[in-house]
Amino acid sequence: MSEIKVADISHDQRLLVHEEAASTQSLSEKRRLASLDIFRGLTVALMILVDDAGGEWPAIAHAPWEGCNLADFVMPFFLFIVGVSIALAFKCVSNKFDACKKVGFRTCKLLFWGLLLQGGFSHAPDELTYGVDVTMMRFCGILQRIALSYLVVALVEIFTKNSHEETLSTGRFSIFKSYYWHWIVGALVLVIYLATLYGTYVPDWEFVVYDKHSILYGKVQSVSCGVRGKLNPPCNAVGYVDRQVLGINHMYHHPAWRRSKACTDYSPYEGSLRQDAPSWCHAPFEPEGVLSSVSAILSTIIGVHFGHTILHFKEHSDRLKHWISTGLALLALGLTLHFTHLMPLNKQLYSFSYTCVTSGAAALVFSVLYSLVDIMEWKRMFLPLEWIGMNAMLVYVMGAEGVLAGFFNGWYYRHPDKTLVDKLD
Repeated sequence: MSEIKVADISHDQRLLVHEEAASTQSLSEKRRLASLDIFRGLTVALMILVDDAGGEWPAIAHAPWEGCNLADFVMPFFLFIVGVSIALAFKCVSNKFDACKKVGFRTCKLLFWGLLLQGGFSHAPDELTYGVDVTMMRFCGILQRIALSYLVVALVEIFTKNSHEETLSTGRFSIFKSYYWHWIVGALVLVIYLATLYGTYVPDWEFVVYDKHSILYGKVQSVSCGVRGKLNPPCNAVGYVDRQVLGINHMYHHPAWRRSKACTDYSPYEGSLRQDAPSWCHAPFEPEGVLSSVSAILSTIIGVHFGHTILHFKEHSDRLKHWISTGLALLALGLTLHFTHLMPLNKQLYSFSYTCVTSGAAALVFSVLYSLVDIMEWKRMFLPLEWIGMNAMLVYVMGAEGVLAGFFNGWYYRHPDKTLVDKLD
């Protein structure tokens, strides 16, 4: 296995052998949970697909604002997988200090790679342009969000784990009682997120347009807000917190909302902004920002719960019943919040309804893969995805971040500019 992975921070994920056919084996005999590797590989492959094909097929690209397209499932799937891995990796913690050191080291590695890959070093691999303008460096990103969720949830797992507990209590709701600290942390995260989202006053704000292709390049634009509790693109608390904490120049300059009908006539495709587009269409917005990343911790906590289920229930059928029922309940709750307009699905804000729907979908996908791979043992048909899952960081760096394209484009026989000069001569 590679040393560091996008969504599997542990080298020790295991599945206890428990079926009657293996009843004579010792409980210490373990094997890898192949379905989790395959789920991770599937998610990485999905990420590359939507990144490369999303421009041509906007139905699979990120939703411009409200809604949930195929690309919007990638991040919560990663966080769900991280949660499952945490539960399996720290099922027995003999030395909390050593465990914390490992968590801290892996968190730092994720932050390092996140800043390197998404901080702005590689501007355009196809054009071989590199270098970082530190005044415009992007601080947040996919790996940074994973690092935060991993750090918080792993520390909760470590410090609330009874390393001497071999068998958990029985009962229908015992799994919730046994890990009540995780749900307390989840409730605190939700309260902080909702209180900030609906209680923060968002004043008017200004920004400078840095898009060199815009006729407004270099000009100062103003956005009128002066509201509280709004979830629209220009005046939500998520963007306000990021502008205050990160600084507007350190946010993502190509937000998905530019494909909305208010911004372009080509919606839902990318295209030039309308001349009468509101000023906020030219503004940056961080889809992996501070407040939305706090909310994203919930996805990892839900994933930890599914990992605990593997330890808590010894029969495949019991695990699947719990996973499927929980997944359907999350889906129902999220869709109800969305269609009753209490809280719309929104990946950019990482709304609670979005957390529920995407976590519920992750639960069902994981259940299907677990049935096919770990129960029915149809592993061979998923070998490519398993390899990707076991080398997720390598594939992520080489594929999704354009490093592979930049490497190949860096080799040439004659420089393109020199060839053009020769033709003109």
